[in-house]
Amino acid sequence: MKAGQGAQMENAEEFADLVEPFRRELLAHCYRMMGTLDEAEDLVQETFLRAWRSYEAFEGRSSLRVWLYKIATNTCLSARERRARRPLPSGLGPPSDDPFQAPEAPGSTVVWLQPIPDAIVTSGGPADPADIVSSREKLRLALTASLQHLAPRQRAVFILREVLDFPAAEVARMLDISVAAVKSLLQRARAGMALAAPEVAAEPTEPQGRALLEQYMTAFENSDLDALERALRKDAALEMVGYTTWFSGLETCLRYIDQVIGPPGTWRMMPTRANGQPAAGAFLRRADGAYDAFGIAVLTVTSDGISRIVLFAEPGLLPRFGLPSSLPSS
Repeated sequence: MKAGQGAQMENAEEFADLVEPFRRELLAHCYRMMGTLDEAEDLVQETFLRAWRSYEAFEGRSSLRVWLYKIATNTCLSARERRARRPLPSGLGPPSDDPFQAPEAPGSTVVWLQPIPDAIVTSGGPADPADIVSSREKLRLALTASLQHLAPRQRAVFILREVLDFPAAEVARMLDISVAAVKSLLQRARAGMALAAPEVAAEPTEPQGRALLEQYMTAFENSDLDALERALRKDAALEMVGYTTWFSGLETCLRYIDQVIGPPGTWRMMPTRANGQPAAGAFLRRADGAYDAFGIAVLTVTSDGISRIVLFAEPGLLPRFGLPSSLPSS
């Protein structure tokens, strides 16, 4: 290896050591901007590549973290110009009051929001419980879905100011706009978020959340609608990503579930976490008794029950959550 190549490799390794500690939070940032884990991971890699190429020009006039957020935000904004917004079913229209009508699929006209595993965006080390709760709230599905209703620059300003608490002057430098423009964009973003009306729920204790997830999983595995009724709130909603049809109200939700739950043993469930919320990996039994991955159900839990179930029927998601693609017969 030539001396110059050795120096270049040493610099590359030094750069990687500098930026790697920011990967998790930048992944969360790109996910909020894009609404999809796959694109977020690609854009973090693009951010690091752009940062490496321009690192010699970085003169320390801002912190490394701020500089990386500037690159990541503008990389996401460039990507958003070529992308449609990613909704949940509830963002496309009112709930259906007919649980016996087959759900409607929009075909390829809608590109859906995806969940994100907690494990890849939260720190693996010890953290203050208040910080853990705060980081979870900033990834909620309701928040991420509401952000999708904003224009890209409004979304960027809202995330940088309201979610990440960057000062207005810092955001202005990141986006190469004036502080007045930041304030104007933020005002419009707040109005848009108010119209999107993300749900506000009474946060349960950690044991309550785990108990509700366990109750949900056990009820589904045993085809126990009575147990599900006890776990769900009266105003519970059920969404199935991939369909524009969704349901609201305990009675309507239970009538729909009754048609798809099957006999006991049809489903197997494994616990996980997504978007700072309890979640379950769902497996559907095959004719030979084994189980194939079906999707991820993300629960919104409150102190008095489960208020929303969002099912992402994408088998390929389960390995991203550290779950298997299949289970043997029990």
